[in-house]
Amino acid sequence: MNFKELNLIAPLLKALEQEGYTSPTPIQERAIPDVLQGRDLLGCAQTGTGKTAAFALPILQNLFLQKESGQATPHIKALVLTPTRELAIQIDESFSAYGKYTGIRHQVIFGGVSQFNQTRNLKKGVDVLIATPGRLLDLVAQRHIHLQHISMFVLDEADRMLDMGFITDVRKIIAKLPARRQTLFFSATMPPEISRLSESILTNPIRVEVTPVSSTSEKVDQSVYLVEKADKRQLLIHLLKDETIQNALVFTRTKHGADKIARELYRAKISADAIHGNKTQSARQKALNNFKDGKIRVLVATDIAARGIDVDSLSHVINFELPNIPETYVHRIGRTGRAGASGIALSFCDMEERSYLRDIHKLIKQTIPVVEDHPYASTFQFVQNPAAPKNTLSRRPASHSGFRRTRSWTQARGR
Repeated sequence: MNFKELNLIAPLLKALEQEGYTSPTPIQERAIPDVLQGRDLLGCAQTGTGKTAAFALPILQNLFLQKESGQATPHIKALVLTPTRELAIQIDESFSAYGKYTGIRHQVIFGGVSQFNQTRNLKKGVDVLIATPGRLLDLVAQRHIHLQHISMFVLDEADRMLDMGFITDVRKIIAKLPARRQTLFFSATMPPEISRLSESILTNPIRVEVTPVSSTSEKVDQSVYLVEKADKRQLLIHLLKDETIQNALVFTRTKHGADKIARELYRAKISADAIHGNKTQSARQKALNNFKDGKIRVLVATDIAARGIDVDSLSHVINFELPNIPETYVHRIGRTGRAGASGIALSFCDMEERSYLRDIHKLIKQTIPVVEDHPYASTFQFVQNPAAPKNTLSRRPASHSGFRRTRSWTQARGR
């Protein structure tokens, strides 16, 4: 099946083609037709199965058709609620990519930053709002946001919200929504509280279950470098000085970070370019073609921009920043070791990312080997504690027995 068979409108098909999408994933194939018909949906699916497009495409299409028929209103019409800032940003970037030819306005809001720019953009008018629970409730209380006109509501990663203590906030938000609405509910697991929540917010839903990707290719050699956050760029340059790295796709979490890394590599005389959603389609295509043709050795990308990248002879994937969603790690490193070839996946992990690494190990059911012999080794490492249920990371002094490093931490940082 291709996307045309899902009865998507031309502006969406054009955007999908430019993003390199040809065939829908199972969850997209099963969910999109019913969501377009206005049905509620209960999806049991992890991030990485294509569920963002499964709800973003129908939302964009329905809002576009409302606008074309003159039925559109100036209010927020669709709300996507998600637990983390990183996931909210990724979803917002997906709406940008898929909806670039629709004229549908979207805005992402999350805590931990000033609300000034967010509230300023909200005043310009928004059709789709992507939000984390805390910041959304704050802005609702300040009357910057009104939810009484929401006709489409997406609750994403519901079980993670339960783990993070957001369920009370979620219930408060749901109570402020109109009773008549379309609701799409996604959760990786269905513990009792999540099941009860789904029953309280869904009406005769379509059920879609998708088994997530949870294993990595045996042909991909994986390793992780424990490094201070401030030393990551120098470590990347150090590794890329090795000419045996034929080419490398480097993943970073943000568009700004991708640009910054590409500039620093260029200054270090390593041919590189960045690809992300803020670049024009022609610029992205040029960078990708240069990478495939070997004119540049390194392509720095965000996850959303890298979805259309398919390079058969990719020798290395480097996770400059670990993804906060473990399935994303599997998808990232799966871009090397294709077509029967072997590949290498290197990951950088700083102290703030140690929980991400634990989640990755839990998902893939193996421990990624730690490379200790490098000039930017940090002062934390894995503690293999047989009594603990899972591997942990902790700070350890440089003199701790069994802690191997070729240079001291202060020497590596040039102090």
